[in-house]
Amino acid sequence: MTKIPHEVLSILTALTSAGFEAFVVGGCVRDMLMGHAPKDWDITTSATPEKIQKLFPESFYENTFGTVTIKTKSEDVTVAHVEITPYRIEGIYTDKRHPDEIRFAKTLEEDLSRRDFTINAISMDRQGIVHDPYGGQIDIRQRIVRTVGNPEERFGEDALRILRAVRFATVLDFTLGETTRHAIEKNHGWLHAISKERVRDEFVKIIESPRAYEGMLMLHDTKLLEHIVPELLEGIGVEQNLHHIYTVWEHNLRALKYTVEKEYSLAVRLGALLHDVGKPQSKRGVGRACTFYGHEVIGARITAQIMDRLKFSKELSDKAIKLVRWHLFYYNVGEVTESSVRRLMMNVGHENVEDLLKIREADRIGSGTPKAIPYKLRHLKYIIDKVSHDPISVKMLKINGNDLMAILGVAPGPKIGLVLNSLLAEVLDDPEKNTREYLEQRARELAEQSPEQLRRALEKINEAQQKAEEERMRKYHV
Repeated sequence: MTKIPHEVLSILTALTSAGFEAFVVGGCVRDMLMGHAPKDWDITTSATPEKIQKLFPESFYENTFGTVTIKTKSEDVTVAHVEITPYRIEGIYTDKRHPDEIRFAKTLEEDLSRRDFTINAISMDRQGIVHDPYGGQIDIRQRIVRTVGNPEERFGEDALRILRAVRFATVLDFTLGETTRHAIEKNHGWLHAISKERVRDEFVKIIESPRAYEGMLMLHDTKLLEHIVPELLEGIGVEQNLHHIYTVWEHNLRALKYTVEKEYSLAVRLGALLHDVGKPQSKRGVGRACTFYGHEVIGARITAQIMDRLKFSKELSDKAIKLVRWHLFYYNVGEVTESSVRRLMMNVGHENVEDLLKIREADRIGSGTPKAIPYKLRHLKYIIDKVSHDPISVKMLKINGNDLMAILGVAPGPKIGLVLNSLLAEVLDDPEKNTREYLEQRARELAEQSPEQLRRALEKINEAQQKAEEERMRKYHV
């Protein structure tokens, strides 16, 4: 089991030495008991905020919950700031989110009784003695998420707990307790009382979890998904054409699962989950010959609405929308030109091209195709790499033909090109020579050479171009 770090122990010791009770509590205790390293540390105590601040001058207190934050000056970010909250009990929650009244309590048991889940209602003193009045340790061993006391009362106090229950079950690889699950299914509509930002944050934690696929299924089974991304539910039971073996709903979730297994970014996971969200509205025909023309355009519009509703950042929203909009790009070796690839890169944004290819991988796996990166996709990556880099040419130089004519005082002619090629050959050998000052000086010297001497530089340039192309082809196995 993970030990309490010395920074936290010193705070517990200071409080108990001053005559107060003090315990680490909540998620950090749960994580320790599970053998995980806590991401942060919380302390509960019988001391009031004023007495806490008197003991710890390096602290601040700017909230209505009585929480005092201690600055430990540790370089470890998990203990650089430690929150201490006095024992408290809470009044009724008329808005199903915030207590109408908060009162300081007298005992640890009172404080633990107002917490959400049994696995978070465990405390530990500085000697490592555990206080667990609600059986949280048993639930950890049995891998169950269960509320403290009556689940409807807990969810009625704070409706966000409905979604947090699914998030904990997903992230920790637990199941929902039977009465807890029933209470969620019965009262799923309470989630409407919660701000979209808070809902988004919990949803993101589920999507970023290694078990995001299972989390999405749980959100569906508990009816919570209809309050978060109901558009995805339209794909349930929607059969696809001969290129797919799964329904639209199953396909989207399997695409998400692939991106999770590959540990891709949140933007790619969202893009994969939503890439075919427009299919139900675009479906024409029945059976294996049905079509979904324009679903990527419809999907991009739906994705924009989802990202706006859940208050995602503009940067993340723009990226997800582009990934959905352009995921259906066409590419066949020998049919698509480099200029068309450049247009694709311009449409999706050069910075999003790699992620777009990841969406295509996820799309393939989500369709039941065994191979994520076939030859066609490898060849496209090769072409993208090729058009993304400046060709080996005189355009790479810090001076151009007009500069040379002015420097040498000559009219346009073959010799200007020969001098530029000679300068490029030198820069290929030593890129640090690619400065205007060096090139101007060297150009004057090269201008004294004969055309035959200058033409030798072309051989070096051709060799460099051929080598770059061979390396790129090896890189992508084409």
